[in-house]
Amino acid sequence: MKSGRRFIQFAVFFACLFIFAGTSGAHCDTLGGPVVGAARTALESGDVTPVLKWVRKDDEPEIISHFKRTLKVRKQGPDAKELADMYFFETLVRVHRAGEGAPYTGLKPAGAVEPAVLQADRALEGGSADKLVGLVTDAVKEGIHKRFQRAHETMKHADDSVAQGRDFVEAYVDLTHYVERLHMLAEAHEPHHGEEKMHGHE
Repeated sequence: MKSGRRFIQFAVFFACLFIFAGTSGAHCDTLGGPVVGAARTALESGDVTPVLKWVRKDDEPEIISHFKRTLKVRKQGPDAKELADMYFFETLVRVHRAGEGAPYTGLKPAGAVEPAVLQADRALEGGSADKLVGLVTDAVKEGIHKRFQRAHETMKHADDSVAQGRDFVEAYVDLTHYVERLHMLAEAHEPHHGEEKMHGHE
């Protein structure tokens, strides 16, 4: 189970870095994500427990304090409830992101989820990582093949002129750096975004 969880974390992190570069890489900061989902459950039940797993132990007092205040404000009417809930969502996500060592840039719409992250959620729900593996490996294959082709073609004319030689060097650096990053991630054992801190380890 532990190795399976590590694979899912690796696959999502991997995809976010290399497949969908330029996007936020976050699912936790969306209104449809698991953090806000836990917050909704907690607020409806009046029990803060479901959200505590999303923050570090040191941050529990802050979240519990905000939770209690939110419950009080919610009783003042529909508008107050909506505002209080949103404030709690934002606070919880901000604290969670800080625990990961990631910046908080505001809550995103429920649909603002990268395909790899969405597939990771579906994999966990369905009990199979096959489609997630396929999504990631297909993108990696395409990325390597594209860079290899360019490097291979430019290498044929690398000695024809300085300009063509520089084209080859540029393609060569792009290919080697890309595969180096991929291999380093595949071999990495460090937890993602300060995972140890999230679980209270020093």
